[in-house]
Amino acid sequence: MKRYGELSPSLRCIMTPGPVEVDPRVLRAMSYPVLGQFDPEFTDMMNETMEMLRQLFATGNQWAYPVDGTSRSGIEAVMVSLIAPGDRVLVPIFGRFGHLLHEIAERCGAEVHTIEKRWGSVFAPEEVTEAIRSFKPDVVAIVHGETSTGRVQPLAEIGRACREQDALLIVDAVATIGGVPVETDAWMLDAVVGGTQKCLSIPSGMAPVTYNSRAEAKLLKRKQTERGLRSGASAASELPVIRSNYFDLGMLQDYWSPGRLNHHTEMTSMLYALREGLRLVLEEGLEARHARHRLHERALTAGLAAMDLELYGDAESKLAVVACVLIPPGIDGESVRSMLLHHFGIEIASSFGPLQGRIWRIGTMGFSCRENNVLRLLGALEAVLVRHGYTVPAGEAVQAALDVYETEGR
Repeated sequence: MKRYGELSPSLRCIMTPGPVEVDPRVLRAMSYPVLGQFDPEFTDMMNETMEMLRQLFATGNQWAYPVDGTSRSGIEAVMVSLIAPGDRVLVPIFGRFGHLLHEIAERCGAEVHTIEKRWGSVFAPEEVTEAIRSFKPDVVAIVHGETSTGRVQPLAEIGRACREQDALLIVDAVATIGGVPVETDAWMLDAVVGGTQKCLSIPSGMAPVTYNSRAEAKLLKRKQTERGLRSGASAASELPVIRSNYFDLGMLQDYWSPGRLNHHTEMTSMLYALREGLRLVLEEGLEARHARHRLHERALTAGLAAMDLELYGDAESKLAVVACVLIPPGIDGESVRSMLLHHFGIEIASSFGPLQGRIWRIGTMGFSCRENNVLRLLGALEAVLVRHGYTVPAGEAVQAALDVYETEGR
């Protein structure tokens, strides 16, 4: 019979756009004893988590809680719950994850209209607002930070236009929450989905969501339809029921309400992780945390420029927590990634679709976003590029990053 060795994953310096290194204090929290899901001690933790999520999302919404599952579970829960069959949905696409929103909206039975932007750029707000006024959607679904292209989409004017047209605005903030500002109330975002495995530095497995009273009103209408059908009453004039049980936000909010109506068994250890991760974010302070991410972005990009490496995409829309680097001509990008991983224990990412093989994506997110990680990556990348025949000004990348840290980081 085969013997299996003790589990012992390698230590890595993870500089991808997610997942990233988990804060050791979060890992410690996950080791604590399991409590029952209705134990008062545990439900107190649930309430504290909701309070901290409201601060993270910059909202006064009543509903802010995690969906159990990866980030995509949160996206699907929000879209399945807020998009009814036959709804008109506008999806502005400027990267891979916009296409995901398009696919999910179609699976919801919506009439989907898309507008697309060249990868590496974002929409001018007026391009989206004009499409909203022209198409008159019931729902607009858009990505805030697109990790496939390293771009961030301004949302404030889009939120205002959706409010004027009485359209719900759903935002994928998986890559941005905890790393760059996400102003749910100020930008008039109706529903926002975050991720744990990126700037929050928590393992993948929960998707924090928040939504306002406008979104909840639609949920309640669909719930009334369900109740009517169960009682045998006619519900022809009501919104169609939510077809998913697990991803029904109306049922999930009942579970997270003081009534604690049973829906599923909460992921105890992951909730410990989320609560501790949120505590650390708020302890650092959102403004300080955003400033930290911007500092390490500047150090990284200064080092890359010193190696004569070019960044991909429009500079004015760059996402602070992801650097997309054009692979130099004649360089095998996958060979570089492999050598970084196996010789230096550093992981960076490739990309998708039309950018596959054209760029590397380097993340500076959460706990991975540290000075020693940035310097280690730049030194290792220089050494690996030299081994691949690329001429690099010796030592200048690390020196350029150090200049940033010494002049801006003190």
